[in-house]
Amino acid sequence: MSQRGSFANSIRAIKRRPTPDELDGRGRRPNEPWHLNTLQTHLVAASGEFVGTFFFLFFGYAGHLMVIDQVAVDAGTAAPVATPGIIQTMFVGYAYGFSLLVTVLAFYRISGGLFNPAVTLGLCAAGGLPWIRAVFLIPTQLIASMCAGGVVEALFPGRISAVNTKLGPHVNTAQGLFAEMFFTSYLVFVILMLAVEKSRVTFVAPIGIGLALFVAEIPGVYYTGGSLNPARSFGCAVAGRSFPGYHWIYWLGPAMGGLLAAGYYRFVKMAHYEEANPGQDAPVADEQA
Repeated sequence: MSQRGSFANSIRAIKRRPTPDELDGRGRRPNEPWHLNTLQTHLVAASGEFVGTFFFLFFGYAGHLMVIDQVAVDAGTAAPVATPGIIQTMFVGYAYGFSLLVTVLAFYRISGGLFNPAVTLGLCAAGGLPWIRAVFLIPTQLIASMCAGGVVEALFPGRISAVNTKLGPHVNTAQGLFAEMFFTSYLVFVILMLAVEKSRVTFVAPIGIGLALFVAEIPGVYYTGGSLNPARSFGCAVAGRSFPGYHWIYWLGPAMGGLLAAGYYRFVKMAHYEEANPGQDAPVADEQA
């Protein structure tokens, strides 16, 4: 038989409707690969977001609470210090930044490793994620944040309300709102350029994302509490049953930041940014030549 005839027979065999005897108990041919349908992909991604958001905030909350408790012990008081010092601020930044770095590294192949409703909103607005996926991810992220706050409250000494995001001294509500917007826009734009925009450095995107949060947390922890994430502020507030009167800024500010980053990302894509600074993604061998 000619090669062409053999290929045609193979195509006919694939297209032929299998008989009941050729199918297994799940209605598939033996050894036929199984693929998720659309709903199943959303559910699997949501499961990854739940576990990932839980771990990210569990270690972030626990590390933050440990720093507050240790500072109080060193100061010989039972109450947390009202104004965080430089060392305290840095360690809180480490707790959230490195928790995000490692957790994104583990979960980005499952769900994208978002763990943040503002990031989810920004990616959808930028076209990097379908809007229907946000319907599954955002409620999951919020539920996971409440679970993380509740577990930390139950496991460790101290009150989880101590890690609530609160405005720093001499920072008013409007300043806090726009500070959260700019902090979050920085984080979301880093995610868009490193993870959504595929390049030679995409494989190190989780490292850049974790470090971006750490950089934003250095001023953020002191001035606004360093939320950049409605889930981060919501989970500990629910678990501690303590909401500051301006809690809404930790929803609106990060949402504005996500949209701001998405708008600039769409602009540079529309403007063909790669032509402004060409050759950045050329193979190393081509650069040496």
